[in-house]
Amino acid sequence: MFHFTATPPLSLYIHVPWCVRKCPYCDFNSHEVRDTLPEQDYVDALIADLELDLPGVWGRTVETVFIGGGTPSLFSADAIERLLSEVRARIPLKPGAEITLEANPGTVDQARFTGFYEAGVNRLSIGVQSFQAGLLKKIGRIHDDREALTAITAAQRAGFTNINLDLMYGLPGQTTEQALADLQTAIDRQPAHISRYELTIEPNTWFHRHPPEPVDDERLWEMQETGRALLDANGYTRYEVSAYAKDNRQCRHNLNYWQFGDYLGIGAGAHAKITDASRQTIRRTAKTRHPRSYMENANSERRISSRNDLGEADVKLEYVLNALRLDQGFTTTGFSETTGLPFSCMQETITAACEKGLLAQENATIRATPGGQQYLNELLQYWISDTPGEDSAKTG
Repeated sequence: MFHFTATPPLSLYIHVPWCVRKCPYCDFNSHEVRDTLPEQDYVDALIADLELDLPGVWGRTVETVFIGGGTPSLFSADAIERLLSEVRARIPLKPGAEITLEANPGTVDQARFTGFYEAGVNRLSIGVQSFQAGLLKKIGRIHDDREALTAITAAQRAGFTNINLDLMYGLPGQTTEQALADLQTAIDRQPAHISRYELTIEPNTWFHRHPPEPVDDERLWEMQETGRALLDANGYTRYEVSAYAKDNRQCRHNLNYWQFGDYLGIGAGAHAKITDASRQTIRRTAKTRHPRSYMENANSERRISSRNDLGEADVKLEYVLNALRLDQGFTTTGFSETTGLPFSCMQETITAACEKGLLAQENATIRATPGGQQYLNELLQYWISDTPGEDSAKTG
């Protein structure tokens, strides 16, 4: 079914599942720290997990590393240094590999940022969400506006030049003016990258059980479009639905996801996608979610909670689910190289979506139209209707 002549780029995702307090909108695999953080035992487990995954990627080089959570900045700089050293000892990293660590204001100080930088982290993603204390309180964040500004300054003083700031809009009771003020404050700090996304209410969250004050659709649209114009005017180019970068500082790790690259996933609840050119398969795995169970089973196959090989319909859906979020879209050649499928298997569906005005095809490039990006779920129905069984498009 698949025919691979080469394997896609390879990334490594490392999940740290603890946080100080779980945010009411968060549906990630995160757990509040109740006692002492078992960072040394957890790093031991991560190393054991990686070693068991290595046979599936022998001979390949990792191009990006992303340490996410949870709140990875809860870990000491010594633990992060040990983790990255052990990773390098087991699998080659591409020279100049992008190594990202997620950090939350309120869990870091100048010394810790400096330690992360010296450990080899070269990109920080700081979860600011808002610079307004009242709005931060409404969404359950543990930091305030002053701590957010202090964290950014500390990161820059530590030597980080590649910094992403996460911002949210559509917060309970938020006005368009407040959303733009948050964005301007972020721009004034001149980060290399800004991720700006709408607050969404996900199942199995506190906000799903206790919905906050909603923001109407008209105001959400105004926040989105005025924010995009402000970012563009300040040199931040949108390259994905919620991602903006200056000076070609796109997040290379996320680009690999969106372009259907491969990635190892180690840590509690981490997901992986690995192409095996020798067997002509694409396999997804997920690790057991609970930190204690994960640490207890990191040396065995019991660390894996699910494993499945993707079929053609799964691959087509997963590919467009990610690639159509990119403003640049995808090419017919890129599709074939990373999926192992001939582009002809997509042409009929793409033509139908083009006729509806949701896609545009220009020679060998396909991208979502503005209407297609606005109604991405409707666009994806063209592929979902062809996909049997459970949607497998999940990442770590």
